[in-house]
Amino acid sequence: MADPRHTPAPARSPQGFSGQLAEVDLRLLRVFRTVATRGGFAAAELALGKSKSSISIDISSLEQRLRIRLCRRGRGGFALTPEGREVLDATDDLLRDIDRFRDRINIASGVLSGHFALYVIDNMLIYGETGIIRALEIFARQHPQVFISMTSAAAADIEHALLDGRATAALTLMPNAQPGLSASILVSETLHLYCGRRHALYNHEGELTLAMLEQERLIDVSDAATASDWPAIRRRLTFSASAETIDSRAMLILTGVYLGFLPEAFAAPMVRDGQLRRLSCADLPPLATQLHFVVKKDAENSLMADAFRTALDAASDQGA
Repeated sequence: MADPRHTPAPARSPQGFSGQLAEVDLRLLRVFRTVATRGGFAAAELALGKSKSSISIDISSLEQRLRIRLCRRGRGGFALTPEGREVLDATDDLLRDIDRFRDRINIASGVLSGHFALYVIDNMLIYGETGIIRALEIFARQHPQVFISMTSAAAADIEHALLDGRATAALTLMPNAQPGLSASILVSETLHLYCGRRHALYNHEGELTLAMLEQERLIDVSDAATASDWPAIRRRLTFSASAETIDSRAMLILTGVYLGFLPEAFAAPMVRDGQLRRLSCADLPPLATQLHFVVKKDAENSLMADAFRTALDAASDQGA
């Protein structure tokens, strides 16, 4: 007779996952992967562009589909179950295999196809009719079977998208070297200091001094911005606001309360309209930032990224 004190663990349902994957399953697996790598639903909201309730529905649907409890969520916080960790590893393998399969078929057929996810920093149009736009034209004409999706995001979010596989490639600033990413410089831009027309310095005549700027409230600058002696100069200034995008930085400057750095090409129309004034200070050189083409090292979709890199090179040659 079986010992009633020892109850065997419940067996998994004999009607487990059938192994037949549909497109919806791949979508749900990608959602799960983002949630797992970000550490929870709240952290994945921005990355996925979905609400927590919508993400929760996707995870529940995937759990029902796989007949596996993937994670614990609630007051105790988010945590993967042991089975969830296995599914995450299997998902990584599956997505890599799908990308390898697509690349091998593309090589065999000589026709590039699939999804090219390009992430870009905000306000890319300040570069105007540059090699970047020409590269998009070349790539789109040469590879008509490729579906291109473009996403505008902050630099930190772009790095996450590259590392977790949502982005095939990116055009972004690189304030910090990331060991998992490979970057090459495309364009350099100059940032000057500006004030709005309601700021006291708007009508100031003559050269400004660093001592005068020390008394002003400035908008923080990206770590990607550099200049001669900038670290020492930066310590003397007072940063009283921050803005993730160029548009939001300009809005703060236009209040007349803050001074801020903007790309020259972006600010030029507002300077002509009298909304902004560029400030000159001999002790404060213009800042410089560099736009990079960035991919994940050893990425499975490297064929797609290489094709776009080739288009960028061709566009650069046309503009030379």
